[in-house]
Formats: sequence, structure tokens, C-alpha cells
Amino acid sequence: MAKRIALISYHTCPLASQEGKETGGMNVYVLNLAKALARDHHIDIFTRSQDKEQPHIVQIAPNLRLIHVVAGPETYILPNTDKDKQQLLDSLPEFVSEIKSFQEKEKTSYDVFDCHYYLSGLAGLELQKAQPNIPVIMTFHTLALMKGLITRTGISPSEKKRIEAEQMIVKQVQAIISPSENESRYLESLYEADPQKIHTISPGVDTTLFHMMSQQKAREVVGANKDHKLIMFVGRIEPVKGLDVLLYAMKIMIQKNPDVKVCLWLVGQNADRKAEVEKLNQLIHILNLHNEVTFVPQQPQERLPFYYNAADVIVMPSHYESFGLSALEAIACGTPVITTNVMGISTLITDHCNNLISTANNPLLLAEQMEHILIQHTERDLIPNVSAFDWKFVGEKVAAVIHLLQDTYHNQVQ
Repeated sequence: MAKRIALISYHTCPLASQEGKETGGMNVYVLNLAKALARDHHIDIFTRSQDKEQPHIVQIAPNLRLIHVVAGPETYILPNTDKDKQQLLDSLPEFVSEIKSFQEKEKTSYDVFDCHYYLSGLAGLELQKAQPNIPVIMTFHTLALMKGLITRTGISPSEKKRIEAEQMIVKQVQAIISPSENESRYLESLYEADPQKIHTISPGVDTTLFHMMSQQKAREVVGANKDHKLIMFVGRIEPVKGLDVLLYAMKIMIQKNPDVKVCLWLVGQNADRKAEVEKLNQLIHILNLHNEVTFVPQQPQERLPFYYNAADVIVMPSHYESFGLSALEAIACGTPVITTNVMGISTLITDHCNNLISTANNPLLLAEQMEHILIQHTERDLIPNVSAFDWKFVGEKVAAVIHLLQDTYHNQVQ
């Protein structure tokens, strides 16, 4: 039976790339999950309006709408400062109130609130107070305690609020969808989550978009030198991604193999991350890598397959990542991916090739692993098959959780 699902993505819009905003794995995840669920169910995505010029209701597909909810200023707010984080929290009650008004106006109710990121979880629980028969599903995407472990700068007041919110959400929601076994263990041990609530479901990949193609053709499209070995990172330019480690590893590998023509592309530069780019440029200057490293602006999803196929290896040296969607996209394109063992996707790669797993903060090991692929050409035939990770199957797994949850939760509240 078709369900009506309210999918809540409060602080970031799934259509952000089309609206000229910063995007990340969560944007891709929410939009593709919604499309997969909309094959059999009715989906409304609620997100905070960030641009008054955008229509407030967007019909994405026959069973899929996106509703831009006016809550606070209709401007883009990136939650990377205490001030911006507080502004998003302050606008949350208005966001919840407007969703209730929307439901009343449309005379509609939902079978489940599916929430993404902790701010959306707070909204979902507030909505549930007025509609206690509707269960709440939570997907965190990142956990504040884990990000705090990486920064080692202490817990700021805003981060303390977030951790407390996540702890409360874990206790009160009816189900949690975790992207990896690593994340599930963190939720159980660090957040004391009930294991019965946790459903480990890996994110998906659009296999019609991300697939193998001629490397020569791909390099022509992106403008890469056909004679160079091309190392590539794809993602947001931020400290947790470990790009300083990648620069150290690049220097080590070049010193060991001075005759090899090699370059590094960092794909994902965005005006909102200018400070981090400046830090990395300082390190590039110190390491004398001016001629080898290129920053590439953030790319729309439709162009990313050309970048993945142009690369000889994708390197994701993150200090922490709940999964690593870019890595899965690259694997679907047939390109070897080196990740750290703290990334959720590492368990998928480990089953096939341990030599593609690095450790965080270990540039010597990372340099050796890049050399294996670029110069010794090992591991190229051991790339895992990702056909089972098509979004269609991810949607089916999430829908199964919703069906199960509805039956059990309704029995509890009646």
C-alpha cells in the first residue's frame, strides 16, 4: 500500500546544486532517496526556503514535491559558525508551525516523518507532539561527537547543544537509519542507542549516471592532460576531509618517483570555503607543489562522471565520514578509490581489496598506496561491483523499514 511520507531536510535543500548553493553528500542522498521512494509512495520534502525567488512548491516527479518553507530570513545559511547555527535553531519553531499550517491547508496527513540531520530530527519530534500516531525515522548523516574527536579543539557551546540534541533524538525517535556498520557501532556505544532501533542501510548510487566510459574522452571533456597520472579528490574542501594529509602524501610520492608526471585535482572548491582553501594553498607553497595541484570548482552531478573517469585514482583521506558517497560514485565509474578505515564505505572496499584502505593521518602509507595504483598498476581489477547499491534497492530497504515501523508503532500507541 502506498504511504504518504514527509521527508524533512531543514537546513539544506536537495535541489541546492540547481539553485547555486553549496552541496554535499546529504543533498544527493535526500533527493535520490526521495525519487526512489516516489516510485511507489507519495513524498513531500520539506526544507527551509533560502531564496524568495524560488517557487515555494516544486513538483519534481509525479509523486514527489519539494516544499520551500518560509522560516526566518529567506537567505542561504551555512551552519559553520556559532551565529549561523543559532539562527537556524531560532527559526526551527517557525519551520514546524508552517509545516502544520501546510498540512491543514492541504488537508493531508503523513504515515511517517523521515528526518535528515539533527536539526530535522528536532523538527520531526516537535511535529510528532501534535501528531503522536506518526512515527519518526532519523538519519544523522554526521555525528557531532565524532566530528569533535577529529577537531580536538574542545566542545563549543553550539556543539554541546548539538550533542545534547542528538542524544535526545536517539532516545525519542522510533527508528534510526545508519549508512554503515561503523556508524551503527558509534550510535550504540557513544550515544547508547537501542540496537533494535538501528537499521544499517548503505546509501545508493545512480548507476545510469555513474558508469565507466573512455578515459581519453573523459579527459577531453574536463581538460585533463592525457600524459599525466591524475589523482583526484571530490568533495567539500574542509578540514575533516584530510586534504593536508593528501598533500603530504603527494610530496612524498613525487620525491620518490621524480620522473613520473603526476597531478592532483581537488574538485569541490566553493566560495563559502575560502578560508580552508587559503590554508591548503599555504601548505602547497611550503611543499612546492604549485605545478602539481589544481583546485576545481564544485561540479553538478551530471558532470561528475567525466571527472571520475578521467582520474587514475580517487583519494578520500577523511578523518571521519559516515559513509562517503563520492567514493561509491567513483567505484561505479570503474575508478580505484583509496579511502581511510574510518570511512563507512571502507567496509565495502575491505571485502575486495585491503590495499585500498589507508589509515587517517598517515601520509607515508597513503603515498605508497597511490604509487601501487599509479606506477605498479595493482588493484585495478579488484574494484567492487556496485549494482546492488542502485538507489532503487536503497528505496526498497527504507520502505521496508517504514512498513515495519508503522505496524509496530501503531500497535504501541493504540
